[in-house]
Formats: sequence, structure tokens, C-alpha cells
Amino acid sequence: MDFKKLDQDLTAIVEKRIELSKLSYADEAYDDIEEELHDLEDDFNDDFGDELEAALDKVYAALKSDNEVLLPSAYLANKYIPMKADAKGQVTYEVHGAQGVPLESEQFDKMDVRLVLIPNPTRFVLQINGKSMKDIWVAR
Repeated sequence: MDFKKLDQDLTAIVEKRIELSKLSYADEAYDDIEEELHDLEDDFNDDFGDELEAALDKVYAALKSDNEVLLPSAYLANKYIPMKADAKGQVTYEVHGAQGVPLESEQFDKMDVRLVLIPNPTRFVLQINGKSMKDIWVAR
């Protein structure tokens, strides 16, 4: 897997989601940007779906979850918060609140547990009750 391309493509999706979130439905550009976003997500699933789904299979097994693994784009958050760029100019992102895909596991009885996909580096983050707790898988 080309990890640099993975990060670049996922970052493009996140940036497009941020751009779309700043527009109202009435904005003339909304539909075009939404279509671009869907195209980016489809390409991302085509290019990295098999590898990311295999990683998710391992994550689900480790967490003892019977949930069905979904397409990688399903794990995207609705809202990303960009952080300041590092010395190399790379922006990282945070996700707040209940985002991503709910996960059921007896290990986390009566908790809201979710997996969310975040770039730079590309990783699946385990969220518990709306708080990011642990990078459960990191692309390396």
C-alpha cells in the first residue's frame, strides 16, 4: 500500500468535507462540491478498500466485535478540526463528539464505542463516549 498516497487522498476528502461544511444548501457551489466529495470517496474505496477492510477485520477481531466491516469511507467523521501544521507543513486533524461507525463489543458494555478514520497519519481511532481514546490501527 502506498501510504503517502493514502494520506494524500484521505486528506483531500477531509479538506473537501471541511469546504462543504462551510456552505449552505442554497449555495450554488454546494452540489458541485458534494459531487466532487462523492467522487473522491468512491476513488478512495476503490484504491484502498481491500487493504483497509483487511485491517478493519483484524481490528474487529481484536476488539471481539461481531459488527460487519463497512467500506472505509463509512468510517469518515462528519466534522474534522484542522490543527496547526507541523514543521514539515503537514496538518493533523482532531475529531470531537460521536463520529464514525458504532462498534458493539462485550468489552465495552453500555458504552458508545466508535471507529473513525483520520488522516496524517492515516489511522482508525477508537472513540469511547465521544472522546478519542486510542489509535487502534495506523498505516505504516
